[in-house]
Amino acid sequence: MKDTSSIGILTVLTGPSGVGKGSLVKKILERHNEIWLSVSATTRHPREGEKYGEHYFFFDQKEFKDLIEKDGFLEWAKFAGNFYGTPKKEVCQKLSNGNKVLLEIELEGARQIRKSFPEGVQIFIAPPNLEELEKRIRGRGTESEESINARLNRAKKEMQAMNEFDFVIINDDLNKALLKLEETMKLI
Repeated sequence: MKDTSSIGILTVLTGPSGVGKGSLVKKILERHNEIWLSVSATTRHPREGEKYGEHYFFFDQKEFKDLIEKDGFLEWAKFAGNFYGTPKKEVCQKLSNGNKVLLEIELEGARQIRKSFPEGVQIFIAPPNLEELEKRIRGRGTESEESINARLNRAKKEMQAMNEFDFVIINDDLNKALLKLEETMKLI
């Protein structure tokens, strides 16, 4: 029998833009320092204040494509001319050390991870309704009307995928959603 005592737990968190994934992740990391949040890789240039290895691993196109060819990502995608992905090496290393690993990724990435790492726990964060999601996105004050409409159209499609996930958490109240996430991740 295989010894699984040192195998960590991979939790994949996804949901539409504006649903509050980032807020939930920030709060859960503040409350549970035993969780390691995976850092994604990208080919886009760093934004002001972003640090290599903390916000992203910044690669050029050749480095990223080389890693794709070497099966170096749990998931990856090309978006708006840049590549994004979850480096496999760091995640597997943390899991083999018994860590709880959290990934906050987009729907397509979650689907890829389900195929490459089916034992991971997949959680979909959903808004109470589309009207509330629109209110949250508009409340940011950072999006053009075109961008808001694109995000809402994408959210409608993403929400059709909720039944693909192990768990769905409705984020109608951040503290209640946080407690539900902690229960789901077996942290409390």
